[in-house]
Amino acid sequence: MKIKELLNNIPYEIIQGSDENEIKNISWDSRQVEKQSLFICVKGKNVDRHDYALTAIEKGAVALVIQHGVENIPKDVTIIKVKDSQAAMAVIASQFYGHPSRKFNLIGITGTNGKTSVSYFISEILESLGKNVGIIGTIENKIGKQNLNVEKKNPTTPDSLDLQSSFSEMFKNSVTDVVMEVTSIGLDHHRVDESDFDIGVFTNLTQDHLDEHGTMENYRDAKIKLFKMCRQGLINIDDSYAEDFINAATCRVLTYGIHKEADYKAEDISYSLEGVSFTLNHHGEKKEIDLKIPGKFSVYNALAAIGSCHALGIPLDDIAKGISSIHTVRGRFETVPNSKGYMVVVDYAHTPDGLENILSSVKALTDKKVISVFGAGGDRDKTKRPIMGEIAGRLSHHCVITSDNPRTEDPEGILKDIEAGIKKTDCPYELVVDRKEAIYSALKTAEPGDIVVIAGKGHETYQIFKDKTIHFDDVEVAKEFLENN
Repeated sequence: MKIKELLNNIPYEIIQGSDENEIKNISWDSRQVEKQSLFICVKGKNVDRHDYALTAIEKGAVALVIQHGVENIPKDVTIIKVKDSQAAMAVIASQFYGHPSRKFNLIGITGTNGKTSVSYFISEILESLGKNVGIIGTIENKIGKQNLNVEKKNPTTPDSLDLQSSFSEMFKNSVTDVVMEVTSIGLDHHRVDESDFDIGVFTNLTQDHLDEHGTMENYRDAKIKLFKMCRQGLINIDDSYAEDFINAATCRVLTYGIHKEADYKAEDISYSLEGVSFTLNHHGEKKEIDLKIPGKFSVYNALAAIGSCHALGIPLDDIAKGISSIHTVRGRFETVPNSKGYMVVVDYAHTPDGLENILSSVKALTDKKVISVFGAGGDRDKTKRPIMGEIAGRLSHHCVITSDNPRTEDPEGILKDIEAGIKKTDCPYELVVDRKEAIYSALKTAEPGDIVVIAGKGHETYQIFKDKTIHFDDVEVAKEFLENN
């Protein structure tokens, strides 16, 4: 493909060479450059890939897309200058792979909490109807049960080049529908530009990622971008930011909720240890919904999935049938079976709202003790740490504060930040830096009828420290204790 074809609709300046030259590959990682490649010099927050231009040329790059000047580039290499190389990469990638997202249904889910569960709910419903479904998200990128052969450089939303490559692979594998988690950072960094969203879903907005966005308003505005990119939007009407999303959306808007009138409303909700059941009211048409995952947040996740699938034209009867077959999502209200008589729940809750949701849900399920084990990630928003401490203290009978992924920070310092919040409550607590020791301590104190919540890492199978990353799986650690004690 010619360079000028890849740059369709992008204003650019030819610094040297010709835009008529043919390109066989595109890359923004100098380690992956092949012969006759176009190398895109993206200027990121931590890495400026202009610094790797000469390395890319040595490996076979014949053209560069730059955002600012680079020196000592050989005269036979084409140099194209654009205003924003990150934004340009999304256009180039979509063009290179033939705009694959136009060839299947694409559902994007954004929000602070619930993205992974909603994406899995939708995929399970669609697969129950014989659809070939792709998932791009926090836990994995896959088609059906088969993981995609794409390295996950970003935790949730891939960069635009990997994303469009994944879309292309999905199309080649006859995918009918793709469900993806769309993060605020992914939206801000142009990772999902040029993606043809049929449906956008908003779950909720609570404090998170302020280290990246600075303010809640910036965080909100980043997520709102999805609803200027999709044909239909599905908004959680009960969220305090719902009206902001509805007013800013340029798409057709549908709503879901529990407390306010909505297009998809849950009524007569019944909670139990086994799950939730409710009556779905869609403009007077009512269906009984049974979900084998407990908690009020599960009702919201189910409504989001129901609304998305219905917007795709699937009958409510088929959706209700598909919902009934869904079981626990990895690391989301995942119970660890045991013979001790108490319940052990592993959950990804790592934000104030997420922690409050999981603890409120389990508290409603038992008249015994709620014991929580949790921490907070290092090198992330520090202001939420005391807030999480206070929430856990208010909703737990005993807390064990421990390490999450401390990264470059002192783990003890993080625990002290959380402790400042829990001190505002009367809840007894322990500070245990070692996460395995903390989980063991919580399980040792549990008695029949109690619920132990191990929060923060969910599906993760690692723990990140300043100088190393180790294997660590909350479920494995809990099982080890339960089997040997």
